[in-house]
Amino acid sequence: MKNNIKGYALGVIAAASYGTNPLFAIPLYEAGLTPDSVLFLRYLVALPVVAAMILLRGRGFSVSRRQLLTLVVLGLLVALSSLTLFMSYNYMDVGIASTILFVYPIMVAVIMAAFYREKTGWMTIFCIALATVGIGLLMRNPGGGFVSVTGTLLVTASALTYAIYIVAVNKTSLARVATLTVTFYALLFGLSLFLVRLLAAGEHLFPVLPDWRLWGCVAGLAIFPTALSFGCTNGAIQAIGSTPTAILGAFEPVTAVVIGVFAFGEMVTPRVFCGLMLIMVAVILVIAGPGISGPLIRVRKMFPRLRRRR
Repeated sequence: MKNNIKGYALGVIAAASYGTNPLFAIPLYEAGLTPDSVLFLRYLVALPVVAAMILLRGRGFSVSRRQLLTLVVLGLLVALSSLTLFMSYNYMDVGIASTILFVYPIMVAVIMAAFYREKTGWMTIFCIALATVGIGLLMRNPGGGFVSVTGTLLVTASALTYAIYIVAVNKTSLARVATLTVTFYALLFGLSLFLVRLLAAGEHLFPVLPDWRLWGCVAGLAIFPTALSFGCTNGAIQAIGSTPTAILGAFEPVTAVVIGVFAFGEMVTPRVFCGLMLIMVAVILVIAGPGISGPLIRVRKMFPRLRRRR
């Protein structure tokens, strides 16, 4: 019982800490940093933190040559996912962006059905439709105008690249590599994308920040939504399993919306709230999968179909 409580607590902390991305990123944007600069510093500071976590857990850094080549590709994929998400913050509310991002588990289900012939049940199809309706409700700003198409496309690209990353990790030899080791190399090779982009744009790799609190934001990005989130996720999976941990991931967009409201003065109208709820319900149902079908069948049996009179 104690192990279960610990696992659920770790799962909540992991999801909530990942949802703090906007809290630390937006102040850096306001100080004049670009998404590339913010992510370069985030990945750079997170690397030694993740390395220390690997050593403390007694893990190693060794991987095969084939795995290393796969990690190069996956590192660029996860970096592209981070970049498109952080770019979207310039076009739309951070709460809405983070919620649309959370449709990536549905994308994973579609990829697995299309390319790996996993059976797609009626529940998955229903949830895809439910999430689509939810995203449609988010497509208008409180002022009446539509949410930026550019921002929506950027978040969708972020969700898709992250979904491909998740599928690739599970369907390649990396499935046998420790999660933190995969994370370390993904951050290492992902860092190269931002390095190349910054050098090509002629930007400084280490910008001068006018306030020490901004360096606190850089440290916060590296620790909370990166090192802490990954570490707690691993602990939660070991304690309660992957499915409950994934379901607790619904706290990610909730955290982002709360931060958007209280830290950045964003508005949550009834329509936006309904959209958020539809998306989260859809994703939770997809992740829960067979675990929820049993209770639904039992509820249905409580209401037997009446025979028609002739």
